[in-house]
Amino acid sequence: MALLPGIMHAKKIVCRSVSGLSKSVPKGYFAVYVGEDQKKRFVVPISYLNEPSFRELLSKAEEEFGFNHPMGGLTIPCREDIFINLTSRLNAF
Repeated sequence: MALLPGIMHAKKIVCRSVSGLSKSVPKGYFAVYVGEDQKKRFVVPISYLNEPSFRELLSKAEEEFGFNHPMGGLTIPCREDIFINLTSRLNAF
């Protein structure tokens, strides 16, 4: 159960970040904004919180933005192509 603290921390980040998001996000998913200059919105499954690589992105988001996200939702500070590459590998499993 060594992963449990990391998962709980990731869930806290998401819960604090998505409290004001629109209702257009389906149950079991959450919205994130990704990009360096232009931010693009992605809707991703909550199951990604179980993935160490995704939790690493959340930790970087927390370090850079804290819980006051400029887009009103969770902002992940990475290039869009890196995010797409990561999530496509997560979808493969």
